[in-house]
Amino acid sequence: MDYFGLMPEGCLSEILSYTSPADAARLSVISRGFKSAAESDVVWEKFLPSDYLHIISKSNTLLSVPSKKELYFSLCDSPILTDGGKLSFSLDKKTGKKCFMVSARELAISWGDTPHYWGWSSHPDSRFSEVAILRFVCWLDMRGKIETRILSKRTKYVVYLVFKLACGFYGLDTANTFVRFVDCESDGDAEERASVVSLSRQEGPGENRSKRRVDGWMEIEMGSFFNDAGEDGDVEARLMEIRRLFAKGGLIVQGMEFRPE
Repeated sequence: MDYFGLMPEGCLSEILSYTSPADAARLSVISRGFKSAAESDVVWEKFLPSDYLHIISKSNTLLSVPSKKELYFSLCDSPILTDGGKLSFSLDKKTGKKCFMVSARELAISWGDTPHYWGWSSHPDSRFSEVAILRFVCWLDMRGKIETRILSKRTKYVVYLVFKLACGFYGLDTANTFVRFVDCESDGDAEERASVVSLSRQEGPGENRSKRRVDGWMEIEMGSFFNDAGEDGDVEARLMEIRRLFAKGGLIVQGMEFRPE
């Protein structure tokens, strides 16, 4: 007998709201009562970030969704641009935690404003209006920064460089990366513990290599950090190859993504 089906839907919705999106989906299978309650706005309002309305208000994207559940999955599957196109925002489907990508235009890229070294162009696969295209440099150095207060609290984040390699790319075998809290660790100290990554998928000892995403782009893990109460100021991710000063070209950068682990 389905005893849960005998309980008031409001009670079941309240119970589900204290679980997770994944749990709500599983529980909706075992009982008709839970299945009905799992469609409730009460449940999915709790799964959405507490400041989701504020975030959406900073976007020009028109979200026409009839329910909180549909809004949740829309934000999981279709990132929206905020802050004048500087950031993109989405949700992690399993947890509802906040994901942000910092656009290439918002990255601090050495020589990024010099047309001989870097170009800027639209790209049909990019969520942003422009991507950065590496033409030729010997000194590759880029940084992305975000405020911890806008991220989900008590959450471990991983930072990824989101990129593609143009045909005929060169000099992009490996680079060094690190992630640091700007107010808590110096640039020099962070450099000493930097990890080696492989942009061109030629994996070597101790290296992380790039992986293909479902959206067709590549990503490489730059590092991770734990966002506790969102009171640690700015967190910065840096990718650099400034020791072996040979020519590099063919890197197409969409941005840096800060995503829950």
